[in-house]
Amino acid sequence: MRERLSDTATRMFLARGFDAVTVSEVAAACGVSEKTVFNYFPSKEALILDRLESSVDSIRDGLANSANPPVATLVRILEQQTRAITATLVSGRSEDAVRIRRFGDLLHSTPALRAYQSDMTGRFAEAAAATLAARAGLSPGDPEPQIAAHALLGLWRVQADSLHRHLAQDHSPELVCEAVIADLHRAARLLENGVGAWDRSH
Repeated sequence: MRERLSDTATRMFLARGFDAVTVSEVAAACGVSEKTVFNYFPSKEALILDRLESSVDSIRDGLANSANPPVATLVRILEQQTRAITATLVSGRSEDAVRIRRFGDLLHSTPALRAYQSDMTGRFAEAAAATLAARAGLSPGDPEPQIAAHALLGLWRVQADSLHRHLAQDHSPELVCEAVIADLHRAARLLENGVGAWDRSH
């Protein structure tokens, strides 16, 4: 039901715009009550950005293990996400690429969704800073874990921007995947000189 609600809402939002569709309409399209929708999702925004929660959980859990280098851990998680996204395009259907580009356009053009993403980013930064501070024996408010957490978040932005850019060029799914992962590794190499070196010093 959770997946059905999210998929239905996403199709409706892409067709009519986020603000033009109500939660009641999504519920009616799935044959359930509005209350049922909110049993699965805390907000309307979460209907279309439900995977952010699982992404944040994966990253937080990965960083919690002090044996996992933080930069490499985030790159690995983002690589898996990139492969999952581009795997939906392997069929070669051009409408799939168009749908994903439209999804990105919807996020960029809808203030409520941008605000939700920003809130999620802030929550992750706090959690990541606390986790990294614990690894180093510091306070979450200390500057090192704070800047390390925000730097790691930059990799998430690199992935999103790279995916949107390469999809717009109508490359094959395989080339899109390779290009996005290459961009992630380029950004990660820069971070390794700072975040990676700091983490290894503790």
